Amino acid sequence: MSQDYTKASFKKLLEKLQEESWQLELLISGFAIFGLFTAIEPLIQAGLEARAVDNPYSYITLQVILISCYILLCNLMLHVILRGLWIGALGLRYVSGDIDYETLNYSKRFDTYLRKKVGSFDKYIANLEDYCSVIFAISFLLIFYVLAFTLIILVISLTANYLIGNDELPGYISKGIGIPVILFLIFGMFLTFFDFITQGWLKKKQWISKIYFPIYWVFSFLTLSFLYRALVYNFLDHKFGKRLSFIIVPLYIVIAVGLSFNYKSSNYFKANNDSSDFYANNRNYEALIQDEKGIFIDRVAIPKKVITESFLKIFVVYHDNVEDNVFDFNEGLKPEKDIRGLRTNMQFNSGDAPKMNLDSLKREYIKTFNNVYVVTIDSTDYDKDFIFSQSKKSELGFETYVNIDNLDEGRHLLKVSRKRIRKNDTTLRSVAQIPFWYFRD
Repeated sequence: MSQDYTKASFKKLLEKLQEESWQLELLISGFAIFGLFTAIEPLIQAGLEARAVDNPYSYITLQVILISCYILLCNLMLHVILRGLWIGALGLRYVSGDIDYETLNYSKRFDTYLRKKVGSFDKYIANLEDYCSVIFAISFLLIFYVLAFTLIILVISLTANYLIGNDELPGYISKGIGIPVILFLIFGMFLTFFDFITQGWLKKKQWISKIYFPIYWVFSFLTLSFLYRALVYNFLDHKFGKRLSFIIVPLYIVIAVGLSFNYKSSNYFKANNDSSDFYANNRNYEALIQDEKGIFIDRVAIPKKVITESFLKIFVVYHDNVEDNVFDFNEGLKPEKDIRGLRTNMQFNSGDAPKMNLDSLKREYIKTFNNVYVVTIDSTDYDKDFIFSQSKKSELGFETYVNIDNLDEGRHLLKVSRKRIRKNDTTLRSVAQIPFWYFRD
């Protein structure tokens, strides 16, 4: 079967399929557009949730999928529009035939110009057919480009984190091997990108191609280009495909810049300002985000803006830097092997720490956290007793309740700060400031 492409019957079959491929293109585009419109909103929500619960692996994966969906959606919608125009042109040709410039009876100047610029109606239909086929094919090729870029960044990040930044490896391995690998990856990435935007310039120069070939060979595996290489070179040997490949990257950059514009109604305020003594962001109030999809707590939250109870609930969202800060103030809590990050749930041994010992470490962790974090209302420090908890939107964090029965009625400002060590000095850094109103029920 692998040699069927050399037979005349197979080539004849391909030619027949080419003539009828527009039906499959429209069918696939229609189903794909419907599926993409359905999938985008859940992907956005899942990405926001992954970012809120501090899951960078899921967040990055979802963002790559979301970008791919947007690219595919834009290209397929353009394809459907052009294919619809092509079908309309075919119907018009059946009724009216080719353009009859004699019947139009224009002046010689316009007649000559239109014959040159517009030409035959059949040529117009043929050009539309080429555009539709090329745009449909490049829609899926662009997804591979996004995947290739993501894989390269991922390989560089993994090398930096698990090779250069691995304290368990000897320096001659982590630095001696890691640094050259990183430099090769970065240098090769820029060379590959330059070769891509110049449409193979490095492959055309005899002496440069000898140096570039090993880099090209390595990156063909890192970017999975062996899966779609035939598509790329088939585009480059076609005039319109080559032109489109050249402008596609700048085009999407222009689109991204265009989408970044938004209307600003004030010189001083915007909707996503952090809460302070003169601004209240809804993301710091649980009642205002409880039923909102895709909106999560911003660092610290209290139940609502108007407090009528004699106590105030405070919830501090957990992030990796929280634990790092705890380790700074209690080095005994820092484990020999940090298990944070992407790990498997499969267990290969039963040598876990005894439960009683683990519970005592957790208590020490909470004790250290309470020592590190400071709760202030209107410049007055308040006693707190944080415990590990979960928000109504399943965000992990630390929760406490403080007595505010002695507060006067009116507006107040909650400040949550944390201690940090810088150059052997302990300083206090603001985590969040949240205004609220207290009125006794």
